[in-house]
Amino acid sequence: MAPEPLTPANTTVVLVDYAVGFANLLRSHDLAEHINNVVGLAKTAKWYGSGLVVTNGQSSKPSGPLYPELLEALGDQPVIERAVDFNSFLDESFAQAVRAEGRQNLVIGGIATDGCVLQTVLGGLREGYRVHVAVDASASPSLEAHNAAVQRMVQAGAVPVTWFSLAAEFQLDPKFHDAPHRMRLMQENVPAMAMSARSFGNAVELGKRAAA
Repeated sequence: MAPEPLTPANTTVVLVDYAVGFANLLRSHDLAEHINNVVGLAKTAKWYGSGLVVTNGQSSKPSGPLYPELLEALGDQPVIERAVDFNSFLDESFAQAVRAEGRQNLVIGGIATDGCVLQTVLGGLREGYRVHVAVDASASPSLEAHNAAVQRMVQAGAVPVTWFSLAAEFQLDPKFHDAPHRMRLMQENVPAMAMSARSFGNAVELGKRAAA
């Protein structure tokens, strides 16, 4: 049976441990691109109104608070600070927050892919959720570690997604058919695609002038 589409009404986006103290340890992805993708995923959840749960370790620890760019995108979204490492579902306040969203699909992104993301994804599967992992909004100290963790999650039953493909799928919901969200996300967080759109628009305008 084909899986149901991901919609804002049936999906909770979970953001795990995007702490500033971890950022310089990441080698699987370019840091600037990684932060851009994380912010894009957060905006997708906020703008389309999906469920959203954000967690981090205790900000007093050396890992510190969340990325400032992410905090700006989140606005007044609460951040659940966990004393429990790795599997976020072992923290009852986190587990209750996910349950309270009332959505069966989870899209989980975070760092590190082979640490807290992996264990939280496995925890979500054990809880009976349909779990998806945002592979381009997650990162690890090495590409090998990232890829191995993704393979293990997929073998366990998780589904890999990318953050902008999630936005595109949300946009298919009839409620958002004419919404500007995806175009705005493209302009702000997919610069190469935005430049291509500008190039196309310029060519169309030049064609109109030539035909006039």
